[in-house]
Amino acid sequence: MQTVIYGNHDEKTIGQFNTCLSTGNVVGGVLCADGHFGYSQPVGGVIVYDGQISPSGVGYDIGCGNKAVRTNLQIEDVQDKLPSIMDEVARRISFGVGRTNSERVDHELFDDADWAVFAELGVLEKMKSLAQNQLGTVGSGNHFVDIFVEPATGAIWIANHFGSRGFGHKTASGFLNIGAGREFLGKTPGEKMEQPPTLFDLDTEIGDMYYRAMKLAGRYAYAGRDYVIDQVLSILGAKATFSVHNHHNYAWKENHFGKDVIVVRKGATPLAPGQTGFIGGSMGDISVIVQGRNTEESENAFYSTVHGAGRVMSRTQAAGKMNYHTRTRSGGAISQEMMGDAIKKYGVELRGAGTDESPFVYRKLQEVLDAHVGTLDILNVLRPIGVCMAGANEFDPYKD
Repeated sequence: MQTVIYGNHDEKTIGQFNTCLSTGNVVGGVLCADGHFGYSQPVGGVIVYDGQISPSGVGYDIGCGNKAVRTNLQIEDVQDKLPSIMDEVARRISFGVGRTNSERVDHELFDDADWAVFAELGVLEKMKSLAQNQLGTVGSGNHFVDIFVEPATGAIWIANHFGSRGFGHKTASGFLNIGAGREFLGKTPGEKMEQPPTLFDLDTEIGDMYYRAMKLAGRYAYAGRDYVIDQVLSILGAKATFSVHNHHNYAWKENHFGKDVIVVRKGATPLAPGQTGFIGGSMGDISVIVQGRNTEESENAFYSTVHGAGRVMSRTQAAGKMNYHTRTRSGGAISQEMMGDAIKKYGVELRGAGTDESPFVYRKLQEVLDAHVGTLDILNVLRPIGVCMAGANEFDPYKD
């Protein structure tokens, strides 16, 4: 079995990784340097299966990922207008659980043949309605729309981070329900983060249905990110001159070491030789465009790398316990003043976001990238100048 661990991790994360490696038809695995404890499989974890797929490994936010584009603008084109630009981003793009604008997005995706999966399950109307209502919304948690400057060239970039929203969440919970012998739309009991992976054989009816539904949710996530990037380009009056688009919560059919396998990446970016990817840091740190290297180390890592800087502090530790009746938090280690001072010092125009997304809760991205230096090249270094996220106390069950 081929396994690689990058960086340093706590015992819970290592223990969870080992549980994944010992469950099912596992060929190998990778724990990336941004890894941390997650649901059933570590975030930053890659598990490679022979003929099996894991809906718990892919997770609830199927197809979560990033799209980044370089625009035809330079810093001098936006720097004096940045506050009003970010106001318009916050107004026009829907963050949080609902839709704050009245525009409903239509898309050819809703005629996709794989909706037949949900028809077979008797939930087509509910699932398609949920998907239609949320296409083009960003959600909350660590999901964002950012404007960057590339210091080396002065070029303006745009990037976003989110996935398949409530549609993906319901798809994941539905198949996990089926795996546990419950109805697709049945009530899901409180499941433990430590539970072993749920696995489906891909050559079974349920395995094939999940794979098709997951792919549909992935295409849905791509459509949403495309729409949001186009909205921000419109606000800027800009055109895209280069783009990068990847999932990092997904399962891919790939060939490694001469064998056809299923690679389940949770919070990990696919990075084959020559493939490009966007890796985001915190709102007070750099982000980068990377390209995969054709090295033995890359091959041994199943052509996978980090998806971000990785958390070092939980949301509750950072922001305190949330009281959703009063919409207030108490007992957090990071105050709004601390966060505000850090963002101001870094020169970011911020809209929304809570202290649970402050720079203090993440590793430094360069330290994480250094652990993977043999597998990637950094093509572009980007510095955030505008960050827009959901409000601090926004409730969103689909946020992570």
